[in-house]
Amino acid sequence: MDRSGGGAGARGDYGLLALLTLMNVLNFVDRQLLASFANFIVPDLGLSNTEFGLLTGLVFIVFYAVAGLFMGALADMVNRPRLIALAMLTWSALTAASGLARNFVTLAIPRVFIGIGESALTPTAMSLLADRFPPARLGFAAGFYYMGVPIGVGVSLLVAGVLGPAIGWRNCFFLLGAIGVLFAFVVFRVKETRPARKGLAAQDRGPGLRALIGIFLKALKASPALQLTILGGVCVHFVLGAAAFDQLWFVQERGFERAEIAVITGIIACFAGVAGNLFGGLASDRWVAATGQSRTMFMVWLLAALLPINLTYRLIDPGNPLFWFCVVTAFFQLGAFYGPTFSAVQELCPPQVRSTVVAFYIMALNVVGLGLGITGSGIMVDALIARGIEAPYSWTLFSFTLLSALAIPCYFAAARLSRRAASAT
Repeated sequence: MDRSGGGAGARGDYGLLALLTLMNVLNFVDRQLLASFANFIVPDLGLSNTEFGLLTGLVFIVFYAVAGLFMGALADMVNRPRLIALAMLTWSALTAASGLARNFVTLAIPRVFIGIGESALTPTAMSLLADRFPPARLGFAAGFYYMGVPIGVGVSLLVAGVLGPAIGWRNCFFLLGAIGVLFAFVVFRVKETRPARKGLAAQDRGPGLRALIGIFLKALKASPALQLTILGGVCVHFVLGAAAFDQLWFVQERGFERAEIAVITGIIACFAGVAGNLFGGLASDRWVAATGQSRTMFMVWLLAALLPINLTYRLIDPGNPLFWFCVVTAFFQLGAFYGPTFSAVQELCPPQVRSTVVAFYIMALNVVGLGLGITGSGIMVDALIARGIEAPYSWTLFSFTLLSALAIPCYFAAARLSRRAASAT
């Protein structure tokens, strides 16, 4: 089938999309467990906000992102489904091992290697989808795949709220790790269908590592629009990182019971996040077709419209009806981000290095965006508490929401540059 046009994918392509999305759900359930169980794990292990920020931030993210860059290049060279299966087996086994932790160090060790395992999934999956879906449907495919984020976040919160009080947080880690191991064997049976390129047969490997690095660096240097799109995503992730402290904020400064709010936000995350994913993917596809403008300009309007709501969220009382609207909006924006931005990144890079560029993008989002957001928030909360500042979580989350607004000028400049480059050609 010709992937260059605007037709829909074949039935098997949608089956692959559904399977990869399920893998992403499991990925984010495992990744989010620590934040979802914050009100259980922090007191049990005696963690400070800074230590919790490190566990959900740099301890996980640095290894996840740096390994992801290698995994992206590897995915451009080897059998991609088998790479995903091996990675899933690794991170699931280590998720189970995390349930044995007794202090900061014994939880940090498996978190490091969970990050390495999880780093292979998205670069490899996005490469598979870009090979299967035409450009006109790529926003939908990316948005659908990234439904795994809000659903995974939501399911992990539901696990914390429902199973946590019943069987304990440690047994939840054991259970979810075992489920992931079983699914790894399912993915192992998926066939590689790398399309032919440059005269090579469909099953042949991609270019070598040295060639990949050269193509990647050339593509990044030649496209300021790609650079700014990546920077915009980094800025969005400042507040996504800070949101690791949401459950602590809900309980300590908004007065909710820890299991109750985990269940409520888990349900909202699933429904509002999925709505955001579908909206972001489909609306950005239609935006491009109707206006001729880029997906990055779509993000400018989306983020500008939602910024006042997201700032209000951190300052109002839960008794205000607007509070719950803001909660829904926050999860909606989380979902809406992925389809347009990952599609934009892939459209701005050569097809030979899609996995590598996506891996670099993920590294930037995680090391800089989430890394600064999570770790910086933990340090800021502890500093505000030490100074006796009232509502330290609220002011920290408000500050990082404002910092994330830097994404708007980044996306605007990227849109202008990509349009200028298109006009020149």
